[in-house]
Amino acid sequence: MPAAADILNDPDIAQAYEDVRSDKSDTTWLILKYASATSDNLKLAATGTGDIAEMTESLDEDDAAYAYVRMKLGNDEYSERVKFAFVVWQGPKTKVMRKAKMSFQSGQVKQVIRTYAVEIQTGDKKDLDAEAVTLKLRKAMGANCMSLSLGISSKSGDEAS
Repeated sequence: MPAAADILNDPDIAQAYEDVRSDKSDTTWLILKYASATSDNLKLAATGTGDIAEMTESLDEDDAAYAYVRMKLGNDEYSERVKFAFVVWQGPKTKVMRKAKMSFQSGQVKQVIRTYAVEIQTGDKKDLDAEAVTLKLRKAMGANCMSLSLGISSKSGDEAS
C-alpha cells in the first residue's frame, strides 16, 4: 500500500482541512474522493460553506469518500462550541475491493485530518442527518443533559454506533 504522503499528495487537501478548522474561513466541510476507480490517490472533490446536509448531497451511492465537517453546538443562546466530525463514506454501491482498501487507508487519511470529536463510518445518509450527528457530538462532549431541551428523544436500543 502507498504511504500517506503518496495517496494524499494533492496540496489542496491540507489547505481545505485548515480552512474547515479555521474560525476565519467560511468553509465548513470538505470531501475527499479517489482520483479514479483504480487509483489509491485521493483528491479534494468538494468543499462548501453550508451545513452537513449540503455536504451529504455531494456523496453518491457508488462513492468511496472521506469527509470532514464543522458543526456548531449551543447549549443555550449564550454558549456555542465548534466540533468536528470525520466521515468514512462507503456508499451502498461501493465496490468490495475499494471498501477493503479503505479500512487500511482511513488510517492514512487520519494523518492529515487529525482533529475531530467523532468518526462516523457509514453508507447510509440517514446516519449523516444533522440531528443524528449532533447527538453523537453531544455524547462525545458529555453534554447529554441538553438532549431533552432540544427535543431529541432516544429510545432504548436506538443509539447509533
